[in-house]
Amino acid sequence: MNTLTPEEARTQARQNFLDGYACAPAVAAVFAELFGYDRDMVLRLMQPFGAGMCRMREVCGTVSGMMAALGMCMGSADGTKESKDAVYAEGQKLADRFRQKHGSIICRELLGLVPMGQSQEALKEGKVLNHKADSPVSEERTAEYYKKRPCPDLCGEAAAIFATWLEEYKNKPQDKAK
Repeated sequence: MNTLTPEEARTQARQNFLDGYACAPAVAAVFAELFGYDRDMVLRLMQPFGAGMCRMREVCGTVSGMMAALGMCMGSADGTKESKDAVYAEGQKLADRFRQKHGSIICRELLGLVPMGQSQEALKEGKVLNHKADSPVSEERTAEYYKKRPCPDLCGEAAAIFATWLEEYKNKPQDKAK
């Protein structure tokens, strides 16, 4: 299996976002061809996961992109408990690495729309619903947009985290589910 260095993955994911792709496809597409998937298909499949899933600001799309890459790497179509558990365990490790670095995996928290750790309270109190940021209409990508968004860097960070994990995974001595 070919690999990408974390820095190569970071650069590609960041550029994908700057080229107009949402966060989730920007990250997942970096790894598509590495695992034998069609890049355009991955971009289409991942589009709804951008902006915390269809701009609902839930789980950050960069984290969803990492999870898609994880599925491409070690996901299974067999439906067994063992294969699900293996993917879930590694997915939780990836999410934890992202959370440790950024304080959250929740889009609205990462964007500063609500304080870190306050998403559930904001939802219960109606402070997030019908908020301009929750509109299904994406914002124009302008210089001002990029000044106020950490998204390009978060894309790069998620891709680098996955590339680092992948190198560790490849070097594990145990049998790897595929």
